[in-house]
Amino acid sequence: MTEGKAVRVAVDAMGGDHAPAEVVAGAVEAAREDGAHVLLVGDESAVGAELAKYDVTGLPIKIVPSEDVIEEEEAPALALRQKPRASVIVSTGLIKKGIADASVSMGSTGASMAAAAVLLGVFEGIDRPAIGGPILGVAPRTLLLDVGSNVDCRPSMLVSFGVIGSVFSKSYWGISNPRVALLSVGGEAGKGNKQIREATALFDKSGINFVGNVEAGGLAAGEVDVAVMDGFVGNVIMKLAEGLGDALSDRVSSLLRGRVSEEIIEEVVRDLYEVSNVAESHGGGPLLGVKGVSIVGHGKAKGGAVRRAIGTAGRLVETGFVSSMSEELDRVRERVDA
Repeated sequence: MTEGKAVRVAVDAMGGDHAPAEVVAGAVEAAREDGAHVLLVGDESAVGAELAKYDVTGLPIKIVPSEDVIEEEEAPALALRQKPRASVIVSTGLIKKGIADASVSMGSTGASMAAAAVLLGVFEGIDRPAIGGPILGVAPRTLLLDVGSNVDCRPSMLVSFGVIGSVFSKSYWGISNPRVALLSVGGEAGKGNKQIREATALFDKSGINFVGNVEAGGLAAGEVDVAVMDGFVGNVIMKLAEGLGDALSDRVSSLLRGRVSEEIIEEVVRDLYEVSNVAESHGGGPLLGVKGVSIVGHGKAKGGAVRRAIGTAGRLVETGFVSSMSEELDRVRERVDA
């Protein structure tokens, strides 16, 4: 993180398969190595016990008590009412209160999305937040969204995904005029189902750099900067990439064993894993469309991923991501309405 006013990140210490141990470990590393100001939200005794394992003298880390945890299998809307003091709700609420600048959670994606939408609000014209990110390591600056939070989408929702994806690419990667495309079964105009054709007509009026359709093969080649799809398709692509990475790692390891050194095998397998599990390199992705920076990570995240998620949150705050998105959405809405 850059020098100047430190970014304050509220971290859901109880979210994820390895919480609170790995979450605390990542938070300590982020504070020590990156200068992050961390608010660890969770059960005070459990988080305190983990924090006591480290020398945190002088580090900008504070525990904020919470009382419950929202599990993956719980209905988010119901859980928000039944568990108002759950860690993910408290951590998101710290942004609304002005105590934190961003939040990070490795817990329930649905709960993070619901908490952000209710407590922080969504931008005008955005029905629901979207989750996006670079999924393929061979195209590390190609943003796919949505990748799981909205499985059924109207054409207007796809346009909003394109807009917020374009803003993300500009503010996070510095791409001046991101190429935005709809994922379809062919690159030619008119290819695709009714949803794609209707969305194309809206994209043509949006004023963003819409380049038409892109086929799935073009994603790995980095043919576009932002690829838009509904969450059903996006999640299938993400899970397929992760599964192929695991399967290919095992296959390559088997083929090379006895032919090259174990060190080379380990290096190749590690590279295959990293290019097929890109979320690990960022620690998580932002909820796009909410009026605040809320990072959602993988449930199986370890300390290193937590540290990177905190860093991602800090960079988005420092680049003015939320204000940039608000301004761009206003401009696009004016064009479409006209």
